[in-house]
Amino acid sequence: MKTGGQLIVEALEANGTDRIFCVPGESYLAVLDALHDSSIRTIVCRQEGGAAMMADCQGRLTGKPGICFVTRGPGATNASAGVHIAMQDSVPMILFIGQVASHAKEREAFQEVDYKRFFGDIAKWVVEIDDAARIPEFVTRAFSVATSGRPGPVVISLPEDMLTSEVEAPAALPHTPVETRPGEAELDAAQMLLANAKRPFVILGGTRWNEEAVAQMRVIAETWSLPVGCSFRRQMLFDHLHPNYAGDVGIGINPKLAERIKQADVVLLIGGRLGEMPSSDYTLLKSPYPDQALVHVHADAGELGRVYRPTIAINASPAAFVEAFAKCKPAASPSWAAEVEKAHAAYLEWSTPPQTGPGAV
Repeated sequence: MKTGGQLIVEALEANGTDRIFCVPGESYLAVLDALHDSSIRTIVCRQEGGAAMMADCQGRLTGKPGICFVTRGPGATNASAGVHIAMQDSVPMILFIGQVASHAKEREAFQEVDYKRFFGDIAKWVVEIDDAARIPEFVTRAFSVATSGRPGPVVISLPEDMLTSEVEAPAALPHTPVETRPGEAELDAAQMLLANAKRPFVILGGTRWNEEAVAQMRVIAETWSLPVGCSFRRQMLFDHLHPNYAGDVGIGINPKLAERIKQADVVLLIGGRLGEMPSSDYTLLKSPYPDQALVHVHADAGELGRVYRPTIAINASPAAFVEAFAKCKPAASPSWAAEVEKAHAAYLEWSTPPQTGPGAV
């Protein structure tokens, strides 16, 4: 027999969790007791919003769900800022919230909140575990939901009496990652579209990249002589000193870069959604029908055609797409190489601070 708190920690261990972020609270003391005997590193934070954002950073850097624990009521509402960021930035995260005991629910108990309603619009999935025996099932499912398709946050509510109850439960099994890959027909179509382009442009964004994919993307840009821009908060996806880098596609975009994207005949959008910030309030590409031929690559099929109607929609993670497309070679030297040089020169000019004093500082 094990307590719900012990089962939570064992399920986290089974799914490879090595650290969690939390602000301790009385509503999940059973979990804190179990963490005391675990190899999982517990990082105690001063405020729940900060704890959630630290978990967001963990997920952002590793591609695995960052884990956060907070207490009920204001603890949960404070953490909501981090959950919202994780949702908008497609970052895998799991937020565990202590909840009032089962017998007190629906009685407006102290700090009682309906978390399904509160987090329903800013999380991929919100669930409350009423039966401790189902903890292994729900936690492993949370890891799958947080990392599959478009990654994002999951919120799990933990009634206090459920955590202290002792039950028999099966051992938790690790979740199985799912990778979406491009089909040959889609790759051929994208290759043909790029080969016939006159003014192509590549925008990198989203998550589910890795170090190898970033390196492969650099090779693709060099092989095809493609100008590359990085989406809002995704500047790490391409070396800014590389001669193919054209600039940041986000807030305060270089007007010359914005015009270059508007005048492109083919836009290859890999991983990103081209939301409000990178699209300059949906003006870089016309919505829902862009003037440019749009090749949109995204791991979540629900994002393809959601705002923009793509010419070619490719349901694949960025890592899987660039791995496959790196094998595609242009039939001849692209004719737009000179434009790549101009794009990088414009970026360097825009990013060089103006001299305001009499000499070098």
